[in-house]
Amino acid sequence: MQTIIGSGGAIGIPLAKELAVYTDKIRLVSRHPKKVNPGDELLAADITDPAQVDRAISGSEVVYVTVGFEYRIGIWRKNWPALIRNVLDGCMKHKARLVFFDNVYMYDRDHMANLTEDTPVRPTSRKGEVRAEIAQMILDEAGQGRVDALIARCADFYGPRNSVLVEMVVKNIINNKRAMWLADANKIHTHTSAMDAARATALLGNTIEAYNQVWHLPTDRTPLTGKQWIELVAFIANRPPRYSVIPKWMLSLMGIFAPLFRELSEMVYQYDRDYVFNSDKFEKRFGITPVNPSEGMSLLIASLKEEN
Repeated sequence: MQTIIGSGGAIGIPLAKELAVYTDKIRLVSRHPKKVNPGDELLAADITDPAQVDRAISGSEVVYVTVGFEYRIGIWRKNWPALIRNVLDGCMKHKARLVFFDNVYMYDRDHMANLTEDTPVRPTSRKGEVRAEIAQMILDEAGQGRVDALIARCADFYGPRNSVLVEMVVKNIINNKRAMWLADANKIHTHTSAMDAARATALLGNTIEAYNQVWHLPTDRTPLTGKQWIELVAFIANRPPRYSVIPKWMLSLMGIFAPLFRELSEMVYQYDRDYVFNSDKFEKRFGITPVNPSEGMSLLIASLKEEN
């Protein structure tokens, strides 16, 4: 049995599809789980309840955590450490391996131009502090030999759900609206294809020697700036590349009226400098080349048009 906790999100859904390559026993866990594959086992659970987390893990060989809590620091501080503690305890109790799907918030902002698995951990945002804390919890338990666990890290991703690039750029352009970018559209910003991320996470989870270390998921490093991403999307969608840049001061001002913008303002440093995500370790180990931006975005835009 391979179990996905947080199965209904941007990565959980494609991950379930990819896991079908390795097993026909897949358990999907969320508040309102829906089948992705015909044989999926569904388990409705409140993942803030330790007993329900334990029940979700029971009988599992591998547990994937692809949870996306509401984007508010108060909720993150309350829910993330508690969930990871409960997942670790459950994995140790039931002898399950753990795969944690992570982001780059914990890394030192002065090293954004070449993010590798060895980039210094020095969070400079409140959300980054939470991500650093929970990653260290996992690494500590793995380092002590109490659990087999790995961390699969992803850059900002693009996919049909919960993607900043898609919500601010792709959907706006498809609908003949002005795209939005944060801070500086002339800085490089690499993005991971959600399909590449899901495929690689499934592969890592089913590779014994991949455990007890951190992996960056395969990400094309074509040095596209924000402006070039917008132009690429507009070209593929056959729309004009119109866009506006939201400066940090405006995000802070907008945050007075809309909490989401206040939450985003502390993360603007990821857009005011070059952001290059390096996945050489994964690519060399597994011989996998990530999809390039043109192909990946073409597939995504085609799928979005089909949904509409």
